[in-house]
Amino acid sequence: MTGAELKKVLVVEKILGGQMTNCEGAAVLGVTKRQVIRLKQRYEAEGAQGLTHKNRGRKPAHALEDAVKERAVELYLAKYRGSNNCHFAELLAEHESLQLSSSSVRRILLAKGINQTKQRRRSKTHQPRERKPQAGMLWQIDAKPFAWLEDRAPAFVLHAAIDDAIGTVVGAVFRSAECRDGYSVVMQQGIMKYGIPLGLYSDRHTIFRSPNEKLTLEQELAGETKPLSHFGKAMADLHIEHIKAVTPHAKGRVERLWVSLRNRLVVELRLLGITTLEAANEVLPWLIQKHNQQFAVSPKSAESAYVKLDKQLNLNHIFTIREPRQLGPGNTISYNGTSYTFAVPPAYRFDTKKTVEVRETLSGEVLVWHKGEALKLKKTEKPQRKAEPKTKKASSALQRIPAASHPWRSAWNPKQAQNNTKTKTVQAP
Repeated sequence: MTGAELKKVLVVEKILGGQMTNCEGAAVLGVTKRQVIRLKQRYEAEGAQGLTHKNRGRKPAHALEDAVKERAVELYLAKYRGSNNCHFAELLAEHESLQLSSSSVRRILLAKGINQTKQRRRSKTHQPRERKPQAGMLWQIDAKPFAWLEDRAPAFVLHAAIDDAIGTVVGAVFRSAECRDGYSVVMQQGIMKYGIPLGLYSDRHTIFRSPNEKLTLEQELAGETKPLSHFGKAMADLHIEHIKAVTPHAKGRVERLWVSLRNRLVVELRLLGITTLEAANEVLPWLIQKHNQQFAVSPKSAESAYVKLDKQLNLNHIFTIREPRQLGPGNTISYNGTSYTFAVPPAYRFDTKKTVEVRETLSGEVLVWHKGEALKLKKTEKPQRKAEPKTKKASSALQRIPAASHPWRSAWNPKQAQNNTKTKTVQAP
């Protein structure tokens, strides 16, 4: 019997013994007087056992069948291992037509000794930053190396950006390593779909900032500007305020995203049978859309802060590698060991040795950027010079081998050499 049931027995026995009235017993038990009378009648008919709960020991009508529990455990061990309770319940409903709550899934797995250990969060030592009120005010961008395909392929890096206001992943792509190409593709995906954001939060990787970014006092007084990386120049062209975080907590929204994606993408990619990086990139947009539908939230303000992309602006000409080069005779340019010239003669004339900006796109196309216009280039063949005839060099003399009786072949004897010297001195005229 439980403590509450024992309390009922004691109160009823006192009432029957004349030590307490029905009203007093009702006040002690927190029930009505009529309920106390029912308890007395039940006690007189069945004894103390009559005050226990009638459903004790009986299987609830809505309890799960043992076959359903066994099937859930088998599916988890066979197909969905590694997924958390919430994700496992979603996968059962999506792929197996088995409707189970996350709490039921947790109890079933714990009963079979399957404990999904989760690392506890550290106590927050900083004040969390509130979300931006409008979508498009701030993006957070980062990359995460991980074994996304487990043991089916080597580990590679996922580049992604998330909207701080609504938690929507605006762009994502897999690359073999963290690189400017991956970040540029993510930005292009987000801008083409949503628009240009007002700000971007990133870490202090050299992809985002130049190593010579810090200016001396003399340089600042001279009016020099901070040098930008290739990615930083693209942000400046799009008028996006680029903020470099000093600590990971500053861009906690994207850091928290990695926890969700590591728990979910690994299982989803396994269920789809993905074994290569290229195949993972093909299904990634669908997986990100599925993630956004579940985790995106509504912004505080319905008004969007995105800037509409100008149709005349080509993003392929923005996210580029930019290098200064001098024009040679005939408007030729040397870049990465290859000679180029204008594919179409420009409308204006360039002076020889004029410095121009050469841009290389993500696809490898090389062009000249001049006055906001992209001038296409084409490869040229370098003139082949006739090789000068080689003059015949004199051969080296044959090696002379001393005879067997040569003094060089005898060991050096200081005494004998001294005697030979004396003998030559005496024989001298």
